[in-house]
Amino acid sequence: MHRGLQSLNVCSQHLWQRTSIRRTSSVANSAFTSFFFHNAQWLPPCSPVKAERTSLRGITHATPHFTLLASSIPLSAYREAEVLTPRHLLKVYAQLSKSRLSFQIVLTAMSGIALSPLPTTVPLLLSTAIGTALCCASANTLNQLQEVPFDAQMARTRMRPLVRRAISPTHAAGFALVTGLGGPAILWTMVNPTTALLGAANIALYAVVYTWMKRKSIANTWVGAVVGAIPPLMGFTACGSKIIPSSSYPIQFFLPAFLSSVPVPPDISLVDNPLAPFAFFMLLFSWQFPHFNSLSYLVRGSYAQAGYRMLSVLSPSKNALVGLRYAILLTPICSVLIPLAGLTTWTFALTSLIPNMICTRAAWRFWRGYGEKEARVMFRHSLWYLPVIFGLMMLHKRGMDWLQWLGFRSDGESKNQNEVDVTSSPDIVEG
Repeated sequence: MHRGLQSLNVCSQHLWQRTSIRRTSSVANSAFTSFFFHNAQWLPPCSPVKAERTSLRGITHATPHFTLLASSIPLSAYREAEVLTPRHLLKVYAQLSKSRLSFQIVLTAMSGIALSPLPTTVPLLLSTAIGTALCCASANTLNQLQEVPFDAQMARTRMRPLVRRAISPTHAAGFALVTGLGGPAILWTMVNPTTALLGAANIALYAVVYTWMKRKSIANTWVGAVVGAIPPLMGFTACGSKIIPSSSYPIQFFLPAFLSSVPVPPDISLVDNPLAPFAFFMLLFSWQFPHFNSLSYLVRGSYAQAGYRMLSVLSPSKNALVGLRYAILLTPICSVLIPLAGLTTWTFALTSLIPNMICTRAAWRFWRGYGEKEARVMFRHSLWYLPVIFGLMMLHKRGMDWLQWLGFRSDGESKNQNEVDVTSSPDIVEG
């Protein structure tokens, strides 16, 4: 009788333990299932370490009892922890800042300065570049601080510094704080308050609004497009341009020569026009949809695994359609809005048709088939598109005499060719 009761107690205790393990496993599955994957899942399928792991019966990959799994993994499967030397720390900071992305954003801000009709100086150029880079570093670091559990679930982001614990969250937060305060401070003191406010607003928009919306709504892509289109505005405002029209600062339209009897003199490009930064903003805003929608389609599996509400995951056909719409919109932006704003001459309306037709054709094919091959072609075209368009805009910049700038034409000859009565020119219309 005593032995029977004892065996009954052992059985009930064993049953309770199994039930508690199942409950714990179900809780883990309902939260971040993939976050509790053991590192051995990333090993090749034929790996002896993975075979040894799968031979353990009764233990799932979501079980939080890591000690049982860790004891079966040989030391050869582990990597040596990296020593945080000053050189390695700079590398970690660059990874937190997403240095390649930040560099591209700084280039778009510099292009805004280059295409602005107002003069600039080298100190102003360097201050804008440094301040913009620090703002990008802060926004990207704050984004990664909030997405550690989700980055750990995606193969393309699981090696980020915070995921692999190359740096502590406190250290990363300190880096984000220093850069987040330093960037706007440099822009405020060395450039102007408007540019500093735009930089600070972009940090909040990316690190707070966009990061939160990625798991809530497909509208996050439109918010992200606004984030990418603000740096060119910072380039314009750095030179002193205004981005909000008023009665004393009206919108002006630069009509083509065939609509007037007198051509527009090149010096009229020095007029500060609020339509110019808006046109540049729309160019960067629209470009990001064929660029990002094709990229998001290629990595849609990772987005689905992490639970991000991306259009490429929920509706691949609509994702391709949105990319096509904005690829088509790039043509009137380049051929009508940008010359009309006075950023370039109307020759740019013709030369920009070639790259726009190529990208529109790729976006059309992506929409018709929305396969990985078409998405990859669309993404590659979007990479060279912006440098080519920026180069053409600089080539056809209104008021820019490249022959004189290169020394092939004297200043006197240029003035003799461009002597026009500005007051009688009818092809500038104020809005």
